[in-house]
Amino acid sequence: MAKEIRCFDYVNHPYERVREILTRDALDVFQRATRVAASRADAVASALHVQVGTLEVGAEIAISVKGMKEEDPAGRTLAPGTRLHLEWESARSPRLFPLMQAELAFYPLTATETQLDFTGHYLPPLGILGSAIDAAIGHRIAEASVHRFVADVADYLRRTLSESKT
Repeated sequence: MAKEIRCFDYVNHPYERVREILTRDALDVFQRATRVAASRADAVASALHVQVGTLEVGAEIAISVKGMKEEDPAGRTLAPGTRLHLEWESARSPRLFPLMQAELAFYPLTATETQLDFTGHYLPPLGILGSAIDAAIGHRIAEASVHRFVADVADYLRRTLSESKT
């Protein structure tokens, strides 16, 4: 059974500026936000990491953008927005970690604030054993690492867009 993870964060900059940087090169944003060098030409190695007690758990992931959809509110009551369709897997041991299929949506909340919404689904690897590990601790680790990823991306966008103002 697929597991779902949802989280969100905010960027205190107008949607148009956030959209410009994310649609220009989302992979570069993810790489810089997680501070891990690229490992392949068609994907980015980024880091998912989380603190579990005194232990830091982390893995390099290969992210790819599978598509992008723009919401055009012309003539409708819907607000503008953009959706990036993402996939990621472990860069080193893809069979030991789940493949994440996700959507990162971003849209204006106000004239000066943009929301990032992440919704992802994964199947625990390794059959019954993987499901047991996921039930015990894996889902909490996956959820915490996705929250950290989205927070890192939001923080990077806030810093980058603030620096470009000056």
